[in-house]
Amino acid sequence: MGTNGSTMLEPLRQGLPPLDPSAVSSAASVALPARYEAVGSARKFTRSTLGQWDLDERFDDIALVVSELVTNALRHALPADTPREQPEPPVRLHLMRWASRLVCAVRDPSDESPVARDTDDDFSAESGRGLFLVESFSDGWGWHPLAGAVRGKVVWALFQLR
Repeated sequence: MGTNGSTMLEPLRQGLPPLDPSAVSSAASVALPARYEAVGSARKFTRSTLGQWDLDERFDDIALVVSELVTNALRHALPADTPREQPEPPVRLHLMRWASRLVCAVRDPSDESPVARDTDDDFSAESGRGLFLVESFSDGWGWHPLAGAVRGKVVWALFQLR
């Protein structure tokens, strides 16, 4: 491991944060359409998945972070001319559980890095505040480009499980 804090954000295989993918005990994912109703679908999916994993008590924090990540993907990562109905939905939410942690990751088709904007400049600006919420409610977050032929990136947030 490097001594600088950016080690967490280095690209990792298969769009996973720095956790051993082979040790995942449970994983679930859902494709989301390029519409704002996708945020509600993502929350419903998160609620039912956490229920199956006996993690209902973590729903509020995790759902808030999922909502922000999905909203960011829809707002910033989709080209303006993205068709509303596509054969392969452009945004996908992954929930992965290890023994002591949970990761939510949102894949989108943009190569642009997510940017946390300084909200002091324009207090009325909604955008940019989402990543501050993600940082506040999760135990760590990061992003990296997808490897290979698939364009886009994955933005992820990590939750320690007690």
